[in-house]
Amino acid sequence: MYEVFFQKFNQRTPLTEDEENFIKQYLIPKKLRKRQYLLQEGDVCKSIALIEKGSMRTYLVDPAGQEHITAFALEGWTIGDLPSFQSELPSIQNIEALEDCELVLVSKSAHDELLKTMPKYEIYIRLLITDAYMALQKRTLNMISLSLDDRYKAFIDTYPNIAQRVPQHMIASYMGLSPETLSRIRSRMNNSK
Repeated sequence: MYEVFFQKFNQRTPLTEDEENFIKQYLIPKKLRKRQYLLQEGDVCKSIALIEKGSMRTYLVDPAGQEHITAFALEGWTIGDLPSFQSELPSIQNIEALEDCELVLVSKSAHDELLKTMPKYEIYIRLLITDAYMALQKRTLNMISLSLDDRYKAFIDTYPNIAQRVPQHMIASYMGLSPETLSRIRSRMNNSK
């Protein structure tokens, strides 16, 4: 456990063995079975998670009962509801395991303590948040400026091999499309190869 967590951490800011051991005391390993929730709407997000193994989705349900997927996360990705985590207010989102998952959790209290005591952790978190902001901005720009075919290509570039791991209707939800529209896009792209 923790291999992927420290691999990702060390890619951004290398740690000594002593620093890794210091951080380990704040980490919580967790396993989720497929369809189990890390977070449910109305609960406060009490930890952020790095996925060691598996895949997850973040989604919300609108007043009409329609699900809207806001994010997918695969091995090596960090997932959580940052506004709820930071403000300690109830989340409007759900985070669900799409496959059996192995996670590394950092609780809010551990996160706050690490920010105070370990400058490299602060650097790592700042880089994660910056990357997340840039990904959100890229997704927004893609939604308003790219054709549907190009949006799907951008999605596949962001989530390689996801089509084999996630049902098509969930991909359509993430892209803001109907499953039928996504099917036509995929068919058109396959025929053009």
